[in-house]
Amino acid sequence: MELKPEIGLLRFTTAGSVDDGKSTLIGRLLYDSKSIFEDQLENITETSKRKGNEEVDLSLLTDGLRAEREQGITIDVAYRYFSTPNRKFIIADTPGHIQYTRNMVTGASTADVAVILIDARNGVIEQSIRHTFIAALLDMKHIIFCINKMDLVDFSEQKFNEIEADVKSLAKNVGARSIHIIPISAKFGDNVVDKSENLKWFNGETLLHLLETVRIADDYNSKFVRFPVQYVIRPQSDKYHDFRGYAGRVSGGKLFVGDKVTVLPSMLTSKIKSIEDFGNERYDAKSGDSITICLEDDIDISRGNMIVPSDNLPEVAKEFNVMMCWFNEKPMLAKGKYILRHSTNEVKAILSSINTKLNINTLEEDTEDKEIRMNDIANVTIKVASPVFIDDYKNNHVSGSIILIDEATNETVAAGMVVK
Repeated sequence: MELKPEIGLLRFTTAGSVDDGKSTLIGRLLYDSKSIFEDQLENITETSKRKGNEEVDLSLLTDGLRAEREQGITIDVAYRYFSTPNRKFIIADTPGHIQYTRNMVTGASTADVAVILIDARNGVIEQSIRHTFIAALLDMKHIIFCINKMDLVDFSEQKFNEIEADVKSLAKNVGARSIHIIPISAKFGDNVVDKSENLKWFNGETLLHLLETVRIADDYNSKFVRFPVQYVIRPQSDKYHDFRGYAGRVSGGKLFVGDKVTVLPSMLTSKIKSIEDFGNERYDAKSGDSITICLEDDIDISRGNMIVPSDNLPEVAKEFNVMMCWFNEKPMLAKGKYILRHSTNEVKAILSSINTKLNINTLEEDTEDKEIRMNDIANVTIKVASPVFIDDYKNNHVSGSIILIDEATNETVAAGMVVK
């Protein structure tokens, strides 16, 4: 039975080693889905001619920085938007170099799907392991592996089968969930938007068809719905004299009018009186919706508080473990003091201990090496000055994630996922 497209917005990220063809793939998606303007096409056509290329270099659609075009690589995360009649998409094109691992974490942190490219000539390499692990660590529910540059291995089914076996083994080792593996040629468009005549032996769908039909609505655990309060709305007008609403974005699952809820940290309870969306009342709200909630009882609530179902409360903790990706050029400091931002809340924090450092190549945890430098991933214990309301990251990506900010420079030095 053919899956119908799931209408709505899909965020996906691309990852892969240098020259695996990430930017070219996105350019091909934009070009073949007719999502670029004529002047953009003219510009990259002219630029391609100046560079001496025989074909139009579609990677120029995403490599916007001068240094990127000069070197032919992606340095920063490039976001692009396109749509088809079936779905809207936001793409995060992330760099392939090891030193830009932090950029891959940033791009993948808000994505629903990861598209990981593997060069058919090289198969699974160190960066393939790194990117697959990060996608699994970020609990991405769907990973699509594109075995690219099949044209350079004569569209060999045997070569694809060998890489497919390695990919499945890797995915199993890192605990990846739903995976798809597709042979493609981003340069010539094989299996990207249209089925390829060169890959008749492959019975699966094209990349665009997968992106249009992959279902993400059921990826969230409805029991762990959370509503961090961003703003308290008090119009102070004659028409809305008694109105008191709490604005924010729903995370994980659904909220319904009539639900019994608890407000943290006060632990006071009430029921949802109404849910409003830009002045329009609605019966429910799902994960990702920006809404205003009104409660039946007048409770003192402010920014940084959290409204949650009374039958499923998050853990209220002052000390917890986090899998941390370090972003800063300065090494992580044991006992270092930082500002911890968790959802809409900020508290002072200290890194009380560095427990283990992850070896990306072997996927083993090192208990001896405690020196954490930029792009390293480590399991650390954090203490906070006042309690925060946390969930395991796998249960809720918002209440289960944190970032650390340097008190002195105001730089974001790390991002982490709560593990229990």
